[in-house]
Amino acid sequence: MQSKYKMIIADLKVSDLIMENYYIILMLEHFGIQLNVQEKTVEEVCLENNINVEVFLTFANLFNGIKYIPATEFTFEDLQTIIGYLKNCHHYYIEEKYPKIRRYIKRIHELNKLPETKLIETFFNEYINEVTAHLDYENNVVFPYITNLFNQSKHLLPVSDVNLYSVTEYKDHHSDIEEKLTDIKNLLIKYLPQHNEQNVRRKLLFSLFELEYDLNIHSQIEDNILVPLVEKVEQQLKKG
Repeated sequence: MQSKYKMIIADLKVSDLIMENYYIILMLEHFGIQLNVQEKTVEEVCLENNINVEVFLTFANLFNGIKYIPATEFTFEDLQTIIGYLKNCHHYYIEEKYPKIRRYIKRIHELNKLPETKLIETFFNEYINEVTAHLDYENNVVFPYITNLFNQSKHLLPVSDVNLYSVTEYKDHHSDIEEKLTDIKNLLIKYLPQHNEQNVRRKLLFSLFELEYDLNIHSQIEDNILVPLVEKVEQQLKKG
């Protein structure tokens, strides 16, 4: 399906991008970019925040629904930006989005005492356990490994870790954490009888769709950009 948004280029104003697709606000937050963008272009904002403009454009176009084509040559230096972005995503999920969704589910259960509402709560708790384990693995194993590779190679130190661990293990460990969200949405849309909680159900569904949107891009960044880049670096270090 063709994207309804246009291809983003470096001389476009960031404010115009936001007006066209408000999800770009979330992307800026993941990058750690403040929202007072004034009349600045993508290139100017990237320069101010020490971000490779090609990384910004690639991520922004993913948010615009434009599929990533591995034509851009990212560098090892870009890994720090990418990891920082993904860590900020994790913080957003754990500290903001999941608690908000949990509150909506709890409120639906208070208003609608049917057994099916408890099923949604059970599904979401299973999802939280699965996604927390996934994010903990990334934060505690994968990202420190990549950062260590970066620091050692930058200072021309021996890189022994590359023979003890590989990002390929991460790729094998990488599970689909979006499937349960679809199950919950299906329950809410197709099967759960409604009882005096339409507005809460709407808010919950909007939150689930927003989370799914961001998670999908998060997964594309990891699978199609981060992993291939680290694999390439690993091969170079093994040869060196």
